[in-house]
Amino acid sequence: MLAKLKPIRLDVLLAVVLTSLTVVTTVSHTGGRIGWAAYVLAALTVAPIALRQIAPVATMTVVLGALAGYSLLDYGGLPSAGVGVLVGVFTVATLRSRLVAALVVVLTAAVVVVAYMGLAGVIAWSEVVQGILVVLGAWVLGEGTKRWAERAERLAEEAARAVADERVRIARELHDIVAHHMSVISLQAGVAQYVLDTDLSTARKAITTVGDASREALTEMRRLLDVLRVDHDADYRPQPGLAALDELVERARGAGLPVDVVVTGKARELQPGPDLCAYRVAQESLTNVLKHAGPAAARIDVDYGEQTLVLKVTDNGKATANGGPGADHTPHGIRGMRERAELYGGVLTAGPTADGGFGVVLRLPMGEVAAR
Repeated sequence: MLAKLKPIRLDVLLAVVLTSLTVVTTVSHTGGRIGWAAYVLAALTVAPIALRQIAPVATMTVVLGALAGYSLLDYGGLPSAGVGVLVGVFTVATLRSRLVAALVVVLTAAVVVVAYMGLAGVIAWSEVVQGILVVLGAWVLGEGTKRWAERAERLAEEAARAVADERVRIARELHDIVAHHMSVISLQAGVAQYVLDTDLSTARKAITTVGDASREALTEMRRLLDVLRVDHDADYRPQPGLAALDELVERARGAGLPVDVVVTGKARELQPGPDLCAYRVAQESLTNVLKHAGPAAARIDVDYGEQTLVLKVTDNGKATANGGPGADHTPHGIRGMRERAELYGGVLTAGPTADGGFGVVLRLPMGEVAAR
C-alpha cells in the first residue's frame, strides 16, 4: 500500500508545481487581460497529472480537452509548453495496451495541430512537425519503459522458478541420500542383531558399516543444507560422480548385495550435472535392489560412447519388487530418476528383464547438451 501511495504523492506534488507555474506563466504572457476560463483551461492541461497512474486514459482525455478548448477559444500559446501532454502520453504508453496508446497518440497529434493553428501569425509547419515528433518521442519512451518493466517481471518469474527447481533438486538429493544410506543401515543393523551372539566378527563388521554409512549420510546432508545458508564461505565438498562409483559399490557389497561393475569405452570426465545424474541413478537403482529385490545380485554396465554415456543397472531378483507394479515406492523413484535424466537431455528407461530381473538404463549425451 505504501509503495503505491508514494508515487501518487509525487504525482500530486508534480501537478501542484506545474499548475502553479502554468497559471503564473499564463498571467505573465497575457497581462491578466483574459477571463477566468482561460486560467481554468490552462490549469487543466497539467493538473490531472496527479491522477495519471490511477486513470491514465481519463487523465489524458482531460488534458487534451483542456488544450483543445484553450486553442479554440483563441487564447493563444501552449499552456505549460505542452508538458502535461508529454507526461500523459508517456503514462498511457507505459500503463496501457499498445492499441490504446496508439489511439491516444493519434488524437494527441490532432490536438497539437489544432493548438498550433490557433497561434497568432503565420504557422511554421516545421514547428508543427517538431511538436508531433516530440509526442511520438514520449510514446516511444513510454513503450520502452513498459518493455523494460515486462522484461524485469519476466526475469523475476524465471528466478522464482529457478529457486523452486533448485528446491526440488535438493529434495530429490535428500531422498536419494536418505533412501540409500538408511537401506544400508537397516540391513546391516539387522545382520548385527542376528549374529550378535554367534559371530562377533560379522556383527562388528556390520556395525562398522552402519557407522560409516550414517557418517557419510550426515556429511552429504550437511553439504546440501549448507547450500541453503546465506553464508557461502563454507568449504563445500564436491558433488559425487562416477568417480565415486567404486565407493558406492563397496557399500552395497558391504550391505550384502553382490555387485559386478563393467566399464567399456574410454572413461572420461563428465560435466558436474550429468556426472551427478549418473551417480544418483546408480545409487537409487542399487537402493531399490537392496530394499525390494530380495536375495539378488546386481550388475552395473558403464559404456563411454563417442556421443553418449550409457549406464545400465540390472539385477536377477523379483521384477515386481524392484521397480515393477508391485512396488509402491517405485513410480516415484523411477519418475525422479527420469526427470533428473531429462534435465540434462538424457533418457531413462526401466522395466523387467528377459531373465525375470529388473533393469534401469540411462543414456546421457556426452557432447554439447551435457556441457551446458
